[in-house]
Amino acid sequence: MSLDTVVSRQKVRMIYLLHLSFSPLLICFFSSDIVCWPNDAKVALNLVLNYEEGGENCLLHGDGESEKLLSEIVGAGAIVGQRHANMESLYDYGSRAGFWRIHDLLNRYNAPCTVFAVGMALERNLDACKAMVKSNWEIASHGYRWWDYQNVELDVEREHIRRTVQIHKDLLGVRPVGMYQGKPNINTRRLVVEEGGFLYDSDAYCDDLPYWSMEHGKPHLIIPYTLSENDMRFASPNGFSNAEQFSSYLIDNLNYLLDEGKRGYSKMMSVGLHCRLVGRPGRAKGLEDFLKYATNHPDVWICRRDEIAKHWYQNHYPKDMSRSNL
Repeated sequence: MSLDTVVSRQKVRMIYLLHLSFSPLLICFFSSDIVCWPNDAKVALNLVLNYEEGGENCLLHGDGESEKLLSEIVGAGAIVGQRHANMESLYDYGSRAGFWRIHDLLNRYNAPCTVFAVGMALERNLDACKAMVKSNWEIASHGYRWWDYQNVELDVEREHIRRTVQIHKDLLGVRPVGMYQGKPNINTRRLVVEEGGFLYDSDAYCDDLPYWSMEHGKPHLIIPYTLSENDMRFASPNGFSNAEQFSSYLIDNLNYLLDEGKRGYSKMMSVGLHCRLVGRPGRAKGLEDFLKYATNHPDVWICRRDEIAKHWYQNHYPKDMSRSNL
């Protein structure tokens, strides 16, 4: 394929998405440049560890019902006004055992990662905070609580974003530059831009590359996340049943992206991890098999999400746009 053909397919695209359910016009600017990752890598691979245990719904946390999502009890419902002993114990496994198994595994393979950390969860496990910092992991914000923010009042969500930034400063020594609310609403991104200080957010699943949004009057970087290359499929019907399925799927996904990269279309790949899910020994084996493959591939750049963001700012900032607003 000729260079002209590659460039023509990478020309600036302006996509106007007008959704009937809300009024704002979303304008996304995509780079006209060929995507060139450091060291001519064909795929930028980012491992994301969701640190949520300690921030879930629980009467002990002042909530009115128990947690119901992403556990071994597939299809569990929230119990209103009561504690759910089994659910609490399953979440405790993530902070007591799963986190440390994943921490050891990633460090043994010298694999950097980004942590999507819930603010309240960080407050409840200072040893985990110290371990993340010592490993030089990026610690992005996953909100103050592991809530569904769909119907949370605007001022409450705004205060939660600000509170979590301060928690990061107090416990980790630096503010977060990335944001993934996880269960956002249509106002979340506006609040993130309004707060300032964030290089990117990841509340999107719509592309294999970062992109710019002008929805709020200045370039705001979105680094899409994934719910498919994600261990949450161990806790969903028709998902992964064993470690081999997990590693095989991830390797197939990576290989396909590598082939695209060799044809001139370099991409990024996210892998979502949860302490209470892939932190189980039989599942961790699948993650290790994937790491063995990915860490030995010369065309894979294993990186943190903030490194992807900085690369995008330096090489794919929207043309004719002032950086004074950053």
